[in-house]
Amino acid sequence: MVSYGSTSQPTGSIDPYVLIEALTGRKLERPAPSRPAAEGYDDLSDIRVSHPRNQDGPNPDPQPEDVAVGCINPFALAENMIGHKIDRQSITAIRIIQDTLQTDYEELFDMKHGSVLYAGLKLNEKERMAEELEEDETKILGEKDLVTPDLSRLDRLGDLEEIGLKEIGEVRIKRAGILNNKLHLILHAGSIARTVCNRGVTQTINDFGLPFRRGERQKEAFTPPNSSWRDAREVLMMRNMRRGTISDYNTLFDYGGSREFQAMRKFDDPIQGATANSWFVAALFSVYWADPSMINRHTNMQTHRFYGDEGRDQQHRFRAKFHDKGGRNNNKTQTVEVDYRVPVNNSSEDFVYCRSSDGLALWPALYEKAFAKWISGGNNDNPNSRRGKVSAAAAATSGSENEHVDITQTHHGDPVKAMAQLNGREPEYFFTSKHGADELVGLVRTCSVN
Repeated sequence: MVSYGSTSQPTGSIDPYVLIEALTGRKLERPAPSRPAAEGYDDLSDIRVSHPRNQDGPNPDPQPEDVAVGCINPFALAENMIGHKIDRQSITAIRIIQDTLQTDYEELFDMKHGSVLYAGLKLNEKERMAEELEEDETKILGEKDLVTPDLSRLDRLGDLEEIGLKEIGEVRIKRAGILNNKLHLILHAGSIARTVCNRGVTQTINDFGLPFRRGERQKEAFTPPNSSWRDAREVLMMRNMRRGTISDYNTLFDYGGSREFQAMRKFDDPIQGATANSWFVAALFSVYWADPSMINRHTNMQTHRFYGDEGRDQQHRFRAKFHDKGGRNNNKTQTVEVDYRVPVNNSSEDFVYCRSSDGLALWPALYEKAFAKWISGGNNDNPNSRRGKVSAAAAATSGSENEHVDITQTHHGDPVKAMAQLNGREPEYFFTSKHGADELVGLVRTCSVN
């Protein structure tokens, strides 16, 4: 923050306004500066106040009911399905994503296309909002559902009707081009070639991203496909030992290390995994960015257990506090304990779900696990837990030593309420359709230190 004009504040001292603003999260009214306050905001000069401004800021809008927000991370889902990392800088990355998820890349992110990234959600076109699908509204696609017709016997356009593409004149064209006197057409052929979508997924995608367990799977402990529950500390230790540099190994345990590696460790913000809980990961990162003191980032990296010593044994549990804000994806205010075991892909040896961007911090994965346990009342087998109907007995369940918490229980939710569940404040909603640009810009400024 830059201030202009003379000041009696000693050089090197803390600006009291900045300190109070950082602690309270609110802007304080300052004396008028000696230079124009609008300097530095020339890019916002076109914003005009279209209606009288409330001196206390815009009034929050009513809290919406049953918000269902959530999109699967396409890279995380594809990487866990194929069992190795995808180079995001490679020109083949998009092709791998398209082939693995059976969807054109440009159709992955808009709900109107029914993308598999929104599995378990449907678009209410009238209200222009997402709604959750019930389990009986989704289907597990088998091999017969995904079989494509034999195209080798096609010779004329009329032959398309023989393999099931009826009314060829009404079929929509996605792309057309002419090359060397040859007409290249790409047609929408969903009637004869089915792929995964928001209502129909393979068993693998269902087990990675959705909480629906059918048949005998209802009796099994939750474990994602091709994955194992492993101590996250041991996974990170082995990963760094394979790097072959003692500086990396020491940095993991805070023993030192190169300055460059220590600088990289500062960026440990959470990255979403293979389920549709982008709403929770966004809330977790927002609270961490706005007030890091609200997030417990302390993790015990020592994996050796001291059985019989209750005090030391408790050091191998991670604790996170969540606050009751009503509705679904909720529970009573309490501090939740979880162990350090998380789902790890057997092939890539990477975390299946939430992880840190630097690959070295554990708190994002443990927060996700603790939140999933919290909204399930400590018992992921309770089908009513996500609807806000957690029983007292289930809420008191502490879980076993090796907890197989169903992370997919967090697959859709309300990001605004999730922030309040993390920091204990009251959620406030501001819809862009109900507020002018000047109000929204002012709102952002009042929530920012700089």
